[in-house]
Amino acid sequence: MEFLRYAFPVSGVETWLWLPPLAAFVVSLCTSMVGVSGAFLLLPFQMSVLNYTAPSVSATNLVFNLVAIPSGVYRYFREGRMLWPLIWVIVAGTLPGVAIGYFVRIHYLPDPAAFKVFVGVVLLYLAWRLLSGFLPWARRPDGADGRMPPGTTARTLSITPARVTFAFGADTHSFSLPAMAMLALVVGIVGGIYGIGGGAIIAPFCVAFLRLPVHAVAGAALAATFLTSVIGVALYSLLPAPPGIATRPDWLLGLLFGAGGALGMYAGARLQRHVPQAALKVLLGVLIVLLAGQYLVSVAIAWWS
Repeated sequence: MEFLRYAFPVSGVETWLWLPPLAAFVVSLCTSMVGVSGAFLLLPFQMSVLNYTAPSVSATNLVFNLVAIPSGVYRYFREGRMLWPLIWVIVAGTLPGVAIGYFVRIHYLPDPAAFKVFVGVVLLYLAWRLLSGFLPWARRPDGADGRMPPGTTARTLSITPARVTFAFGADTHSFSLPAMAMLALVVGIVGGIYGIGGGAIIAPFCVAFLRLPVHAVAGAALAATFLTSVIGVALYSLLPAPPGIATRPDWLLGLLFGAGGALGMYAGARLQRHVPQAALKVLLGVLIVLLAGQYLVSVAIAWWS
């Protein structure tokens, strides 16, 4: 098996050629069901397993998005579950956020230990938002976490400067345009720092804060993540960075992750309609808690040793 090992010259990672696509497939299969890019969990994998901690790991994650996401977006589009107004407001809010996040990551969070603390806090907060609805005292509407009926599609009913209203199957939902734009800006900053694309973690916030159904927002969140990742890759590749800090992506490693992620995204988008929302949110929340704990504990051990 040693002949399958490869040393990537840009990132300095040495690993088996089958490991990145396999990890990306498994991660993307689960996360694409809730509209979250596989990069959301691949960054911890690269930092902890592959020991890739340079700032360029964020750019490599964005390359993964460019390759992996289109297959999942195509599947959601084919099933008629793309909310175009949601896509455009997410993009409009996250694009400036990605630019801000890039400069924060390069100039204020180049140290891996500080970056791990930041990542751990973000992961814990998202896990809380995902899992708090399953506490014994939390109120949940009947049937809100069930499977999606076959043939369910998304249709925009009205758009005003204040609110967007859409139908998803037999139900009607709406969200505030200003609130969504502000949320997208904040999430874009976090996503730019984290290297997962501006819209990559917008879906959990849409579900937790705006009470939108996962089945309805997943496709739009992935599409917005792809569009903002294009800008993110350009920022990391073209803009100057402080001396000694590597920011350009490892394209070969990113393409390997993307190949496995493309298969996982498509499969996850296709399987999503058969999985209850509750199961999806609990699975993702538990994974996030474990990963956040790993980061924070490793930093604490390093500080005390």
